[in-house]
Amino acid sequence: MPGWPWGLLLTAGTLFAALSPGPPAPADPCHDEGGAPRGCVPGLVNAALGREVLASSTCGRPATRACDASDPRRAHPPALLTSPGGTASPLCWRSESLPRAPLNVTLTVPLGKAFELVFVSLRFCSAPPASVALLKSQDHGRSWAPLGFFSSHCDLDYGRLPAPADGPAGPGPEALCFPAPLAQPDGSGLLAFSMQDSSPPGLDLDSSPVLQDWVTATDVRVVLTRPSTAGDPRDMEAIVPYSYAATDLQVGGRCKCNGHASRCLLDTQGHLICDCRHGTEGPDCGRCKPFYCDRPWQRATARESHACLACSCNGHARRCRFNMELYRLSGRRSGGVCLNCRHNTAGRHCHYCREGFYRDPGRALSDRRACRACDCHPVGAAGKTCNQTTGQCPCKDGVTGLTCNRCAPGFQQSRSPVAPCVKTPIPGPTEDSSPVQPQDCDSHCKPARGSYRISLKKFCKKDYAVQVAVGAHGEARGAWTRFPVAVLAVFRSGEERARRGSSALWVPAGDAACGCPRLLPGRRYLLLGGGPGAAAGGAGGRGPGLIAARGSLVLPWRDAWTRRLRRLQRRERRGRCSAA
Repeated sequence: MPGWPWGLLLTAGTLFAALSPGPPAPADPCHDEGGAPRGCVPGLVNAALGREVLASSTCGRPATRACDASDPRRAHPPALLTSPGGTASPLCWRSESLPRAPLNVTLTVPLGKAFELVFVSLRFCSAPPASVALLKSQDHGRSWAPLGFFSSHCDLDYGRLPAPADGPAGPGPEALCFPAPLAQPDGSGLLAFSMQDSSPPGLDLDSSPVLQDWVTATDVRVVLTRPSTAGDPRDMEAIVPYSYAATDLQVGGRCKCNGHASRCLLDTQGHLICDCRHGTEGPDCGRCKPFYCDRPWQRATARESHACLACSCNGHARRCRFNMELYRLSGRRSGGVCLNCRHNTAGRHCHYCREGFYRDPGRALSDRRACRACDCHPVGAAGKTCNQTTGQCPCKDGVTGLTCNRCAPGFQQSRSPVAPCVKTPIPGPTEDSSPVQPQDCDSHCKPARGSYRISLKKFCKKDYAVQVAVGAHGEARGAWTRFPVAVLAVFRSGEERARRGSSALWVPAGDAACGCPRLLPGRRYLLLGGGPGAAAGGAGGRGPGLIAARGSLVLPWRDAWTRRLRRLQRRERRGRCSAA
C-alpha cells in the first residue's frame, strides 16, 4: 500500500536519512520570536535504539557449534537487534532451533515511555517468516492490542481478509492484514509497517483523539508465528526444524509530549520524560502545573498552543484550583480560583482586602503592604470594619475622623463609652431669664424624702426604670430643658420601649432652673419615669426621649442597685406586679 514511510523503509540509507538531524531548529521551538507559546514536538527518533529487547527464545543455551551464549564471539543475544551498530553489525539475533510449528517467538521492546509511532521495521538475516503479528501496549506491557498482521494466508493465520488497497473501510484506524514480509535478493527479508497504512486518509492527528490513541505506545512486540515453507502451510508435520534470525529492529516515532515539549530527557532516576513547557508537567506533559490552573489542560496543535496559564493572584497566593463553572461564565477565558490568599487579601484573585483592612492607594495591588489595617477607634467607632476603598470607619453619633478618633464640630467629649461625643450645650435658664423665680422653687420642686430603698411596689408603679449617664448640661427648649443622655441599662419599659443608646432626658424648665433634679454631666443616675418617654411633639417644644417630670424619681446611681433591680425585673416578668 503506498504511503510514507513504505518507500522510505525499502533501503537502509533512506531510513537513516529520515532519522538524521534536519535543518537547525529555532532557539526555542515552543515559543515564537515574540515569546508567545506555540505547539512543539520532539524530533523523529528510533525509539528502540539501545533499548533492551525481551526475546522468548535465544540460541546458545545449551551451546551448539553455531551458537554459544557464554562465548561473546559466537553469541547471538537479542541486544543485537537494537545495538547502535545498525546494519553494519555482522551479527544477528537468532532463536533456538524449533522442531516443529507453530512455536511462536516474541520480541518485545519496552520504549521507556509513551511514544507516538510512525513506523516499525525489522530486517531478517534469513528467509523472512510467512506470518508475523505486530502488537503494541499503552500500559507498559500489562495489556496488548494489534497494530497489524503480515501473512501470505491472512484467512488461515488470523481469520482476516487481506488489507484493501485504499485503506480501512471504517471511520478510524484498525489492524489490517498485509502481505508477508518482503524477501530480498540476498535471501534476507524486511518487515516494514507504517502507522499511516492502517489509517483512513484525511485524518488529522491534532483533531482526532482516535488517531492519537492509535499511534500511542509504550511497548512494541513482534510475534513470529510461522516460518516460510515451500509446501502447504497447513501441513505442520512437513516443516523441518527451523529458527529465526533478525537484526536492526527500528521503531520510528516521536516522544509523546502532547505538543508541549520539543525534547525528552532522563530524570534523576533514569526515566525518560518530556522537557515540558507551556506551564505543563508530567511524563507526557499531560497536566497543568499546580499554579497554572486558569484554564483546563489541552493538547497543543499546530494552530493553537493551549498553554496552561498561571492563576492571577497578584502575588498573594501560591496555590489555586480550577473551577469549570467560572470558566464557562467568563466566556472560556479564566477559571482559576486563588487559595489561601496572604498579606490580608481576599477574593478569587486576591484582589481586594479582607474584612478589617482597606486598600492603600499609594501602593500597587501586588505589594505585600497593599492592605492596611482599619485601626478603628475602640470607643469612637461603631464597628471594627471600615470601607475597603477609603478606609473610613463607621463612627458613632457626633464622632468624626478616618478612624473615628475625635468629636465632630458642635460636639464635645463625654465620659460615656456609649456616647463618647455629645452636643455642646447651650446655656440653660438663669435667674434673670428663668420663668420661675428662685423664691418659687419650693412650689415647683420638693426634694425627695425618706429611704432610697426600691421596693417591688415602687418599681411596678413606674412606667420605666433605666440607668442613664448625663452627657452635658441642659439646653432650654421652651417649657422644657433637654439633657443629652446615654441609656446604659433598661430594667423596665412601658408602652414605648426604652432602648439602650443615645437619647434625651426632658425636664420641666421650672424644675431645671431650681436644680431639681440636680443632673451633673458625666454622672450616672437611676430614672424611674412616671409616663411614656418617647412620645414625639409634646407640649412646649418637647421632643422624643425620656421624661423626668413630677412623679418621676431621679437618684444618683449606686452599683449595689443592679442586682436588686434585676431581681425585681424577673419578678415583674413572672407577673408579680399585678399582685403588688
